[in-house]
Amino acid sequence: MSTSGLSCVESCLSCRLRSRSFFCELSQDSIEDFNQIKHAAVFPEHAVVLVEGQSPWGIFILCQGRAKLSTTSRDGKTLIVRLAEPGEVLGLHAVVTGGPYELTVETMQPCQLNFVGRDDILRFLQEHADASLHATQHLARDCSDSYNVVRSIGLSHSVSERFARFLLETAADGEVSHGTVRVRLAMTHEEISQLIGTSRETITRLLSEFRRHDMVELKGSMLIIHNRPALQSLVGA
Repeated sequence: MSTSGLSCVESCLSCRLRSRSFFCELSQDSIEDFNQIKHAAVFPEHAVVLVEGQSPWGIFILCQGRAKLSTTSRDGKTLIVRLAEPGEVLGLHAVVTGGPYELTVETMQPCQLNFVGRDDILRFLQEHADASLHATQHLARDCSDSYNVVRSIGLSHSVSERFARFLLETAADGEVSHGTVRVRLAMTHEEISQLIGTSRETITRLLSEFRRHDMVELKGSMLIIHNRPALQSLVGA
């Protein structure tokens, strides 16, 4: 089964995507039992998987693709808390505590997600100690990520600093040639603004300013960093 060119891996037992993350790193017995309770599906780009405030009805494990986790204020302002990568579990905190989902999850590209219902996943965690440990580690990492968001937005001296930090983090895995870094940036100005807590117009202005100073330019979805030291000086690195 496939959607938009993405092949859906039906079984965890024969999955070639398995990595050192959460359920992928479980014992063989746990993987076999988990394979019996999960349901694989492919979602298109911009599909809303979970909605903030909903009662928890299960978890989703992101197997392929990328998703954004966001929260929205009463006046409609949206903040992207983080971007989820393959191997991450979505909705786990709400399922474990019984409270509503804290974040909205939306795919940023075609994604495969494995769904497990709330009763099934709670029973699975009770019966498999290794899965329970990984769940605890996953929740702790989510908590740490939230601290980092508060630290970045609350303690940064300026939006320029937050934007420079975002660009440096994005380029960390980029291709370096003669001091220039190139990396694909599959995010809109609006999404970037929601990630660092500002407006789309501010992102557009900062990009123009950074380009004018020959630090950064964006050609389509290709981010090109010409002067990394200049960006590092903005974040005090």
